[in-house]
Amino acid sequence: MTAQIVTTDAGDARITWHRATGARLVLALGHGAGGGIEARDLQALARALPGHGVTVALVEQPWRVAGRKVAPAPKTLDTGWRGVWPALAGAGMPVISGGRSAGARVACRTAGELGARAVLALGFPLHPPGRPERSRAGELLGAGVPTLVVQGGNDPFGKPEEFPEGAHRMVEVPGGDHGLAVPKRAELTQEQALEIITGGVVEWVASLR
Repeated sequence: MTAQIVTTDAGDARITWHRATGARLVLALGHGAGGGIEARDLQALARALPGHGVTVALVEQPWRVAGRKVAPAPKTLDTGWRGVWPALAGAGMPVISGGRSAGARVACRTAGELGARAVLALGFPLHPPGRPERSRAGELLGAGVPTLVVQGGNDPFGKPEEFPEGAHRMVEVPGGDHGLAVPKRAELTQEQALEIITGGVVEWVASLR
């Protein structure tokens, strides 16, 4: 695991690399607006994917690196992501653009222009809680590349059945919330939930060959 500071037009970002031996792909993962790369799903993928030939790059947006508590506007998040892309693509391998929540939105919005191989959307915030009329489906459907959504079955930002039909694939974490956490009373343990996430992503990545 190595860390790299990258200067962008939005400030300094940080990439934490989890490298695979003989890697064939890079999976870049951004965090959400309410947390950082310590999110359980991001960490689980960083542990699991290198064993399957995928280098994982956990990207901290400049606002987090600077120690700020509140995420900036979406266009500033996009600027930060664009700024780290040359470092992500520098190894000459295809890059899967991904992230959780706000990071998933960034990945979808910028995939086409940056030349992403695919998009991984973890906990895609389809709409604000209780406001299904304010749909962000256009961002997801507009990614223009193979897309996998990993969504909690009880996510207040959009349950799997609320998503529109499209070319994307869906992996559901039964009972999972927006952070893909499952309640203690659930039949599924948190460890099993993480296995659903990592297993679904490993299977999907293999299909991108």
